[in-house]
Parts: sequence; C-alpha cells; structure tokens
Amino acid sequence: MDLHAFARELLDEHRYVVLGTADGHGDPWVSPVFYALDGYSSVLWLSRPDTRHSRNLAVRPRLSLVVYDSTAAIGAAKAVYMTARAAIDPDGLDAYNRGCTAKGAEPFPPEKINDKGPFRLYRAVVDEHWVLDPTVPRDERTPVSL
Repeated sequence: MDLHAFARELLDEHRYVVLGTADGHGDPWVSPVFYALDGYSSVLWLSRPDTRHSRNLAVRPRLSLVVYDSTAAIGAAKAVYMTARAAIDPDGLDAYNRGCTAKGAEPFPPEKINDKGPFRLYRAVVDEHWVLDPTVPRDERTPVSL
C-alpha cells in the first residue's frame, strides 16, 4: 500500500482537523476546525483570536493536528497525524479560499479577516506527518513525507 497516497487522500477528502494546543501552563486543549490545504505541508483555518486555541497558539505556537475518518469501523481507523508550528497568516486568504472551494465551501470574504474583522487566518506549517498504517492490525503510526 502507498501510505503517501493514503495520507494525501485522507487530507483531501476530509473537512475538519483537530488542533491540539496548550496554554502557557501546558494545559492541553483540542478543537475541531474546518481546514484548507496549501500543499500538504500547510494547513489553513479561520478562527477568532479570542478562542481558547487561538490564545494558546499566541503563547505556544507548537501544536499537533489530526485528520481522521470518524465513520470508520472499529479496527479500521484512518488518520493522518501532524506536528507543526502555527501563526496568523494575513497573506494566505487566496490559498485558503482555493482550498475551501476544493472542499465544496464558499470562499471567505477578505473584510472579515483583517485587523478589524472578527476572524484571523492561521497557517500551520507541518514538520512531520504520520498515518495509521491500515496494513498493521494495531494502532501503529508510520511516518510519511508529503
């Protein structure tokens, strides 16, 4: 099985990524968000800057991410795990909107993400990817390069 193609397919077909962040004390928090890709090493999403995960990223920009198929049968899980560094990306709206359109969503208007708008665009630059290897009968994560 081509695990690289498997990972790309999962990332392309799903709409939500779960962000794993931590606050200044190291207390964890997870948040599902709609995402768009800019290649396979950049994950983009919109969030309000006052949400807990956004506040966490302001003090600790390192995070983990997972995209998974929540409809998979028990024992047949499909997931892509990532580690990354995230920051506000004021220039990534075109890439985000291309990714939204690819996932069947409407483009987001630019006036809602500037400094006066309610949202900010975040970009996570991925350091590493892993997949749950479907050829192994246990929860084993295998690194892949995308």
